[in-house]
Amino acid sequence: MNPYQQFVQNITRRHFFAKGGNLLGGAALASLLGQSTASADEPEPTGAARIPTHHTPETRQIIYLHMVGGPPQMDLYDYKPVMGEWYDHDLPDSVRMGQRLTTMTSGQARFPIAPSKFRFARHGQCGMWVSELLPWTSRMVDDMAFMRSLHTEAINHEPAITYMQTGNQITGRPCLGTWASYGLGSMNANLPTFVVMVAQPSNTEQVQAISARLWQSGFLPGEHAGVSFRTAGDPILYINNPPGVPSEIRRRTLDGLRQLNEMNYRLVGDPETHTRIEQYEMAFRMQSSVPELTDLSREPQNTFRMYGEDARRPGTFANTALLARRLVERGVRFVQIYHNNWDTHANVAGRLPDQCRDVDQACWGLIKDLKQKGLFDSTLVIWGGEFGRTIYSQGGLTRQNYGRDHHPRCFTMWMAGGGSKGGAIYGETDDFSYNIVRDPVHIRDFHATVLHLMGYNHERFHFRYQGLDQRLTGVEHARVIPELLA
Repeated sequence: MNPYQQFVQNITRRHFFAKGGNLLGGAALASLLGQSTASADEPEPTGAARIPTHHTPETRQIIYLHMVGGPPQMDLYDYKPVMGEWYDHDLPDSVRMGQRLTTMTSGQARFPIAPSKFRFARHGQCGMWVSELLPWTSRMVDDMAFMRSLHTEAINHEPAITYMQTGNQITGRPCLGTWASYGLGSMNANLPTFVVMVAQPSNTEQVQAISARLWQSGFLPGEHAGVSFRTAGDPILYINNPPGVPSEIRRRTLDGLRQLNEMNYRLVGDPETHTRIEQYEMAFRMQSSVPELTDLSREPQNTFRMYGEDARRPGTFANTALLARRLVERGVRFVQIYHNNWDTHANVAGRLPDQCRDVDQACWGLIKDLKQKGLFDSTLVIWGGEFGRTIYSQGGLTRQNYGRDHHPRCFTMWMAGGGSKGGAIYGETDDFSYNIVRDPVHIRDFHATVLHLMGYNHERFHFRYQGLDQRLTGVEHARVIPELLA
């Protein structure tokens, strides 16, 4: 026995407690980390939820279609015929009630009313008013649950999108897709649980920046972050092996990297080391699954008649919508699609028809396709932006054209399938589409309702971080909206 070993063997109680001074802090840290230290060797569930649900879920998978910029509700779904009599009149102070304005219109001398130039008609048994810009959508209103009274505190794009996606205006928190991955887990070992695609609009007058912060994992384990698929070229960079590197060599390389990472984990204990291992393994499996996923050559001609011919062109909204169906068909839990250029500060007459043409038939085709595949009842489709638009015009106003500023007080979204109630029309705004007069829906209420469809009580579905039980809906009041449930 060498002198050091003899010293350790004869160590006194005082030396033991002195050397173990960090033991209590280490135990506390381990409790704060919670489940993030789980071993990557544990088998990933395929079908069953990772976190037990609180009741039987209606939704197994979600496709979230986010219209970046804020669609103008009064030009699409919130019909306000009285505004025709108010053309070019100033917005009454009694309606505005001192609302905060953006810097883009706060300097205007007046706020002239701009009634929608587009015609509306009632559709379906539910009698939902829909703009002439959405002829395909109008065919399926009885499959959709409309929320016409969404509201938010955020008035600018970055905090508003972050709020809608993560439940908080401040970046750094997990988004809805990440929560779905954390709770429900994977249904396919060869594809990510959460996939993100950014569609290219046909009109690019005023696109917004779309940051990967929106689909990060936040304080949840990194394995639940969204995986971004590119909409042109290879869906994943470096998905293919370089010339001269066969799969056998790639496999041996990954095995060696895994051994090195496992050694590092035993030394440091960082749970993100296992996330890195799983990312390498997923990338290897995706080398065979992704090319098959994106190969549309075997899709029947009827598919492209449903989605439109744009579905053949990579990067279009129609193409990403078709890929979304193929992803959920293969077991991906959550698909997020962003479609840009809905920020109509000007030229509504020129831009809004382009935006609607991009998404209208493709959304109809997606829902019809999900029905044909037997996926509609278990797949929740969500459509909407981060806020609405103002009834008053930004900039110049004519009968034929106008602009609209950001408006957080009321906007419209819809859901379809996955346990939502087809033909539901929830919420009502005033004649100016400016204030909510019945059944308000806060973003927290929307999130609580979606979590309920996933099988979770939003107050009990949490993750311990920094000593707190963190929730998607935060600590303020939120409620599930039963009128939106089938």
